[in-house]
Amino acid sequence: MPVLAQIFIHPIKSTRGLPLTQARVEPLGLEHDRRWMLVRPDGSFITGRESPSLVRVSAVPTEGGLHVSAPAQPELRVPAPPADAPRQEVTIWSDRCSAARAGEAADRWFSQYLGEPVALVYVDARMERPVDPKYAGPGDRVGFPDAFPLLLLSRASVEELNRRLSRPVTMEHFRPNLVVEGCEPFAEDGWKRLRVGSVELEVVKPCARCVFTTVDPRTGEKARDGEPLRTLTDFRRINGKVMFGQNVLVRRPGTIRVGDPIELSG
Repeated sequence: MPVLAQIFIHPIKSTRGLPLTQARVEPLGLEHDRRWMLVRPDGSFITGRESPSLVRVSAVPTEGGLHVSAPAQPELRVPAPPADAPRQEVTIWSDRCSAARAGEAADRWFSQYLGEPVALVYVDARMERPVDPKYAGPGDRVGFPDAFPLLLLSRASVEELNRRLSRPVTMEHFRPNLVVEGCEPFAEDGWKRLRVGSVELEVVKPCARCVFTTVDPRTGEKARDGEPLRTLTDFRRINGKVMFGQNVLVRRPGTIRVGDPIELSG
């Protein structure tokens, strides 16, 4: 039986992954995962695709906010915006929604780090971002992930990829929330419904991968040889896109723990 081997959150979109031994699963995904995001003055979202140095930023949830650190930067504490905080219209791919502004101190800190004017925004109770209705129901919502609340990947799939590479990559190159072990490579391609403890999940579509997979999660440098995306393109191209890992919706919230068995159905 597959088991849950690792849990990761990324409190600010595109920043360093934070490993956990247990996590609360909410309708929006893992608690604290991608609930913050950086945007440009026009509200367009910023990711590690074009700003790879973001992967060197550590953001740790605290009671009521975040503790942020990065190379050559002073440490930063960011309180969660109050209910009456100023708002920002933001764009994530084709989605537009209204998010809460984190404040001038956070904006200055990240603007200095990235070398361009940016703002930090937050998923508050007023933000509404529906999941693509082609894959989800009318009540499904998401925060600041690219499109879906959770990303799942098996350890065996990464090991099979590394078998084809001259230079191995890590799980963190792919930024999953849930890492599964105890299955064959790419077994997750055929999964539909999962039960992890009391939590119920629905696998809805493969995850299309991009140049972000070529960014070293330790250094923030892009691989000059285009790996591992180049090799993934050779054997994981489906309908013109490179697929690796699975996008997941939450059907019953609850708490998950590393080591939990995973029951498959459907």
